[in-house]
Amino acid sequence: MAEKLVIIGNGMAPGRMLEHLLEASPGRYDITIFNAEPRVNYDRIMLSPVLSGEKRFEEIVIHGDGWYVANGITLYKGHRIVAIDRDAKTVSSDHGVTEPYDRLVIATGSVPFIIPVPGKDLPGVLSYRDLDDVNAMLLAAQSGQTAVVIGGGLLGLEAAAGLKEQGMEVTVLHVMPTLMERQLDPAAGYLLQRAVEARGIKVITRANTKRIVGESKVEGVELDDGTVIPATLVVMAVGIRPNVALAKEAGLAVNRGIVTDERMATSDPDILAVGECAEVSGMVYGLVAPLYQMARVAAAALGGTGDERFAHVDTPTKLKVTGIDLYSLGDFADGDDREEIVLRDASAGIYKRVVLKDGRIIGTVLFGETADGAWFADLQKKRIDISPMRDTLIFGQAYQGGASADPLAAVASLADDAEICGCNGVCKGKIVSTITARGLATLDDVRAHTKASASCGTCTGLVEKLMQLSLGDSYNPAAIQPMCGCTDLGHDEVRRLIKAKSLKTIPAVMQELEWKTSCGCSKCRPALNYYLVADWPDEYADDYQSRFVNERVHANIQKDGTYSVVPRMWGGMTSAKELRAIADVVDKFAIPAVKVTGGQRIDMLGIKKEDLPAVWADLGKAGFVSGHAYAKGLRTVKTCVGTDWCRFGTQDSTGLGIRIEKFMWGSWTPAKVKMGVSGCPRNCAEATCKDVGVICVDSGYEIHFAGAAGLDIKGTEVLGLVKTEDEALEVIVALTQMYREQARYLERIYKWAKRIGVPEIRRQALDDTARRKAYFDRFVFSQRFAQVDPWSERVSGKDKHEFQPLAALSFRQAAE
Repeated sequence: MAEKLVIIGNGMAPGRMLEHLLEASPGRYDITIFNAEPRVNYDRIMLSPVLSGEKRFEEIVIHGDGWYVANGITLYKGHRIVAIDRDAKTVSSDHGVTEPYDRLVIATGSVPFIIPVPGKDLPGVLSYRDLDDVNAMLLAAQSGQTAVVIGGGLLGLEAAAGLKEQGMEVTVLHVMPTLMERQLDPAAGYLLQRAVEARGIKVITRANTKRIVGESKVEGVELDDGTVIPATLVVMAVGIRPNVALAKEAGLAVNRGIVTDERMATSDPDILAVGECAEVSGMVYGLVAPLYQMARVAAAALGGTGDERFAHVDTPTKLKVTGIDLYSLGDFADGDDREEIVLRDASAGIYKRVVLKDGRIIGTVLFGETADGAWFADLQKKRIDISPMRDTLIFGQAYQGGASADPLAAVASLADDAEICGCNGVCKGKIVSTITARGLATLDDVRAHTKASASCGTCTGLVEKLMQLSLGDSYNPAAIQPMCGCTDLGHDEVRRLIKAKSLKTIPAVMQELEWKTSCGCSKCRPALNYYLVADWPDEYADDYQSRFVNERVHANIQKDGTYSVVPRMWGGMTSAKELRAIADVVDKFAIPAVKVTGGQRIDMLGIKKEDLPAVWADLGKAGFVSGHAYAKGLRTVKTCVGTDWCRFGTQDSTGLGIRIEKFMWGSWTPAKVKMGVSGCPRNCAEATCKDVGVICVDSGYEIHFAGAAGLDIKGTEVLGLVKTEDEALEVIVALTQMYREQARYLERIYKWAKRIGVPEIRRQALDDTARRKAYFDRFVFSQRFAQVDPWSERVSGKDKHEFQPLAALSFRQAAE
């Protein structure tokens, strides 16, 4: 019988501990988790990008609901443990749930320190520790007014940058003379302040807060010199303290944190502690790398799989603010027993300082250029005598030997045990061997199998260089290739910055991202237009002049300069009325060719451009809308007759296909999307070579995706089985929205799936029901603002209002 393991807390440390435990000792424990937050496990160090708008909460979830179900874990969300009974070996929550345990892990994290000044309890005074704090700040930022952040450390500066990105006027108050004085020397602190102020954030150092001003809500902050700074929001980010109250009440040994030995055991051998609440060897930790080491040690102790012990290792400090590069590690204080090497480049804003003792590195501070951080850290960790390279040390690894070298060669020369990912403690050798052994070809694959670059992401460049070394020319990701000659940025970086900087027009993107041309080109303008349509559906006006000609005239241009028109036939179904209307149009305009397409529609070929408005006017009177045969969007949903007529049909495939098509038509996607719904496994609608397909079976609906039947021929991947038509629709819409939000322009679903990974797509679009619903809701929201066939140019001198029969047919009307 499995032992009972109870975990109090569901943060990053216990989450990683469970990953190790489930891998090494599956089935040993019946696991229950109590989480005070009403949600699943997420990456707390990525809260700053959520605040700034660079990421959504769904993107930082580590373990979605489906993960707990798949591993048989009971998760109580929103349950705060109020008592531990060590004699009875039970824990009790504030909702009245009492659970017995054989082994207990306490992972209660930390609590923010609130300065005990008058006004600290006023509405509008927030801390910065969890998603609730971020959501409260985002809500406050909607006012677009003023914020004061008290604390110029890591969290304070990240909060300030995020609030500024959300449109607030922000002032940072810091009691010390320079920012981040615990992690940076004064010179780097000065440069950091200058970089922060260049973003429009005011910084006041030597600022001692006297009180928070206000009656019923925050109105400002008064300093001890009498200065009053107006504020509608005050964020306190002055430090954290281990959350030990529960352990102390249970009679466990507590100092600053819950006292543990090197195997993470507390004074009660059946109870372990991990994370920010734990104190091991007299030290408490707040950075993720040591917390993950605690997780690994605790998992080994619980699983009986080894005698791993926690050992202190210096952890580098990095700031998660886009565009500010800093790195610090070790001891860089002044002293008579040490020397320093300093490099300053004032024009480039670069500062480097390496502190030496007895010929060995004991501390490093880098600002503005941090690529050599891992190399300096490796030299420090191994206590290598740097005397032979002292004269060139400060120029970095590439300059050793007296000449500049290829950056790839510099990474190649790193030892196999050189740490690449500080957050997860992943060395070069593990990354390279895993790439080779598993045949990994994408960054997401490497993240999934090694955890490198999966946390804060600052080591991504190094990981990509290792992939280039390991895979050679076969590794050539579009993400690091420019979109076109107008910019040095790749699609992924452009899309991230559009969100991060709230860029909502093409001119704004080109100005803020420093486009090299005045108006862009035929490659970048359609891509930018799509990204803006997808990211700001309620604010951005679709620029049809940035679309290809087919999309502008709602017809496919042919080799002789004429056009083909394909009206939409929902699910391939039609009627005598519609057929007569098409026949009348063919006769009236002497259309020379009519063809039934592979998508079960009728294509009229050879139409003159000047006739297009009148053709569409006549078709519109009959109720037709465009079939979008030209679109980077949903084109067709091919169906078979299903249970209505076929003796083999298991479900109403025609009805589901029509429902999907009417729900999703008119939505722009990165590339064309074709779907199919087959009523039984005989697959007459060829659903297993579509972008998205459904195979109806007796037990429900088997959803497929990532097929191709063009230049590339590829069968679909099975996403999963759902029981109802409603579930099938929700999953298909969620999958499509995930693709819309993550794919690069012109990247088909099967290529996107290969890059992201089928397991990750399945996790987000199927298994994690909360995230799936969020994708679905965002698709529905975007459809409220979809401009269905808005004719935005004059065709042969005819005004766009002549196209009203088509343009006026809204998404809602068509769906009814």
